[in-house]
Amino acid sequence: MATPCNVVVLISGSGSNLQALIDRIADDAIPARIGAVISNRAEAYGLKRAQQAGIDTLVLDHKAFDGREAFDAALIRAIDEREADLVVLAGFMRILTPAFVRHFSGRLLNIHPSLLPKHKGLHTHQRALDAGDREHGCSVHFVTEELDGGPSVVQAVIPVHPDDTPESLAQRVHVQEHFIYPLAVRWFAEGRLRLGALGAELDGQPLPASGQSIRH
Repeated sequence: MATPCNVVVLISGSGSNLQALIDRIADDAIPARIGAVISNRAEAYGLKRAQQAGIDTLVLDHKAFDGREAFDAALIRAIDEREADLVVLAGFMRILTPAFVRHFSGRLLNIHPSLLPKHKGLHTHQRALDAGDREHGCSVHFVTEELDGGPSVVQAVIPVHPDDTPESLAQRVHVQEHFIYPLAVRWFAEGRLRLGALGAELDGQPLPASGQSIRH
């Protein structure tokens, strides 16, 4: 039997996407194990989720380090000590240094609550409404040095309803996040997903710029 993909998950908050991963791995839907969950905030509820699942946890408080570079260097060491095959950003509220991104190039995934390249950054649900978008959603992408700019792997697309608010959109997008993030991790763990010279590839074929699209 093949060795399962060793995943390290980075969080800053509640860890709902972490929970989705834990659940899907427990269902044997993903040939992976979560080797550790690392948070930059000791109060992050996601740490409790990890502990309840018997997963090793670590807190690295960014405020205890002299600058972003020193924190990221310590984070690299912690992840490398755990021999991660894949690093999953699950609500990790830190902008990563170029050195960190380069170190884990091709094995660093993030999820963003918009249909990238639209609405990079924060407040995506309000911005989608302000722009009059008819569709909204979320994107899993490989992380590169450009913020929210790495090649997309998969997107979940939902319609924007006339009576939607930022809160109602966020709620519906969350549901889709919990579906597509474990899916992307499964593809990587199965050896089907990789970052090629021209972008994300699935089963050896280049994915479109927006990634695989799943509509709801």
